[in-house]
Amino acid sequence: MPSLDRDQQDVDIDLAQFFRAVWQRKGIILTTTALVGVLAFVGAHAIAPTYKSNAMLLIEPREPSFSASGPNASTVEPMPDELNVVSQVQLLQSVDLIKQVARDLNLHERPEFDPESSPSAITDFLVLFGLTKNPLDLPPEERVLKAFKEKLSVYQVEKSRVIGIEFASKDPQLAADVPNAITDVYRSLQSGAKLDSNSEAVRWLETEIANLREKVREAEQKVAEYRSNAGLMSLGSDQSFSSKQLSDISTELARVRGERANAEATAENLKAAIKAGRSTDTIDAVSRSESIQRLRTAESQIQAQISDLSTRLLDGHPQMKSLRAQLASLRDQIRVEALKVAAGLENEAAVARERETQLISQMNSVKADTARAGEDEVGLKSLEREAAAQRQLLETYLARYREASSRLDKDSSPADARVISRAVPPQEASFPKILPMTIVSAVATLILSCVIVMLMELFSGRALRPAAGSYARDHERDVEFEDEDMHAAAEADLADDVAPAAVLAPAPALAVATAPAKPASLLDLTEEAEQAPVVGQETDEDVAGPVEASETADEGEDDFSATSVADYLLEQGTRAAFAISPSGDDGSAGTVALAREVAGRGRRVVLIDMTGSAWPSQMMTAWADLPGITDLLTGEAAFADCIHPDRSSTADIIPQGNADVRQAMRGADRLSMIVDALADAYDLVLVECGPAEANGLARLSRNGKHEIILSAPEPDARELADIMRAFQEVGYDDLVLMSVRPKVNGPRRRAA
Repeated sequence: MPSLDRDQQDVDIDLAQFFRAVWQRKGIILTTTALVGVLAFVGAHAIAPTYKSNAMLLIEPREPSFSASGPNASTVEPMPDELNVVSQVQLLQSVDLIKQVARDLNLHERPEFDPESSPSAITDFLVLFGLTKNPLDLPPEERVLKAFKEKLSVYQVEKSRVIGIEFASKDPQLAADVPNAITDVYRSLQSGAKLDSNSEAVRWLETEIANLREKVREAEQKVAEYRSNAGLMSLGSDQSFSSKQLSDISTELARVRGERANAEATAENLKAAIKAGRSTDTIDAVSRSESIQRLRTAESQIQAQISDLSTRLLDGHPQMKSLRAQLASLRDQIRVEALKVAAGLENEAAVARERETQLISQMNSVKADTARAGEDEVGLKSLEREAAAQRQLLETYLARYREASSRLDKDSSPADARVISRAVPPQEASFPKILPMTIVSAVATLILSCVIVMLMELFSGRALRPAAGSYARDHERDVEFEDEDMHAAAEADLADDVAPAAVLAPAPALAVATAPAKPASLLDLTEEAEQAPVVGQETDEDVAGPVEASETADEGEDDFSATSVADYLLEQGTRAAFAISPSGDDGSAGTVALAREVAGRGRRVVLIDMTGSAWPSQMMTAWADLPGITDLLTGEAAFADCIHPDRSSTADIIPQGNADVRQAMRGADRLSMIVDALADAYDLVLVECGPAEANGLARLSRNGKHEIILSAPEPDARELADIMRAFQEVGYDDLVLMSVRPKVNGPRRRAA
């Protein structure tokens, strides 16, 4: 691949070159795009349409909810989790479900589901040579199942409990029937599974309930027998008889002790009041005594009489004495009665004390009985717990049995899935999408073609250009070189670097000019030790023929343009051509124009700069120090490093190079091999030799094998005659004359 031999910092990608290259090949690109679009359109129409339809299932509990409360009320089932939904997706793709759907819809009768029943010739060929298995070896049901799975798609809608069932078929009605059939079969299987579970539960519970009833009866019988043997009477509560008895005795003992204490305290208080002569009317026991109440009433009456008579009688009156004597007798009787009350209270206290003693003795006896009953109750409670557990389990089984029995009906066990969207026959085919496929194919082809062209430009190096600063300096230098004065100054500078050399025999065209201080062509250095013979003055007879031919050329100069020469070289299939420029850099510029003309026609062309001034290199490259033909001849550089892209076209150039020209031209014999090697890779190889002589060129071009182009912008008849005569002497009878001005007709050969 051509290389610029520059750092990436000094090279930019020329986007304009990309677009120019695409525009130059627009015809091929658009033709390819249109062709692919038409093929895609025709191919899409040729494909049998496929229709898709889908149904949606919502996975949720469908158990009936009851409003009854209590231990036997139905509990709310939890909502299905992610794993449950994924499991249902796999169930919808199960083999048994698919087989049942296939049987219900008679899919085995449709060729769409058994395409291998009529194998193609290619399949028969592969089976014959053992490259594949015979599809008919599989049972028809397996083949239908395989085709069914390829058309079926079951998926979970993201972040939901909804499952989508999608099916593709060439029949739109079948595309809708299959998802609906799958949902129906799935719900039927789910409901049937629940019904089977309930039936199995009922059968199992019947046996277990019968066994539990017998176990409960035996447990309760053991409890009764143990209670009877241990004398543990049941009071219908958690307390036993002995415990209840002990509790009653304790309560009675507390009551008796309270009565005793109250009687003793009241008796002591009454005795103290009588002894001290205090009134006993405030004592409750005395106030409750009826005899004392009667005596108090009589005492009040006598006191009332005494008070009434004291106003009329004196104290010594017999009646007054009698009344006072009665009053004193009544008070003595009251004191006697109070003493009787006190004695009665003491008797009550003694009775209570005796009762207390009896209760304590009885309580101690009951305590001993209670301790013995506690030990017996341990075994009793164990039997009661066993009986209670068996009874509770029996009640649970009975509740479940009643619930399972109520769900033996088919409609009582719905599937845990609800159809939220049934499949309908599609109106439009899902594949192929003719218009999108055509557009995408055409656009993809257009983009791919443009990318290929751009990659070709990039890999060839034609899409690379020097950095802005460097390119500007070189461009200014090129513009200055186009000026005649600056061009002469550049030749003078080059003469300081390249020492003058003897030429073999300068062409007559150069005899009229001042001899340059540098070699006009690198071919002039191939025989540096030899001196060229001096060519004398020609006679009129010698130049008569050439002048006449030149005049004929002037009359038809339109036949010698770069365009015409390019047409001629392409028509002849020329692979290599040597260009001679007698006038120097002007002729070299014509050769550059010829190379660009050929490259503009889509051909690969390379120009080798063998001039002494390196003017083609300056015109076509951005730098003056690139490796070139001299480096290649001396072996200091490889082919890839010496080939560089033209900055104005798709052509390539091998510049003059940086190696010593004399050392390089010692290996000039290798130039023919280099040209032949390049001719294998390029459509045309142009070797610009500058104003070189015929002898040096003949040794390198292998006489008669290549075309010789005479690039003369303003040809002179005498000069042309001398040049043609020189080339005739070395074996070239015909030369191709080229002028840099645009022409339209084909080139004419000029005979020497």
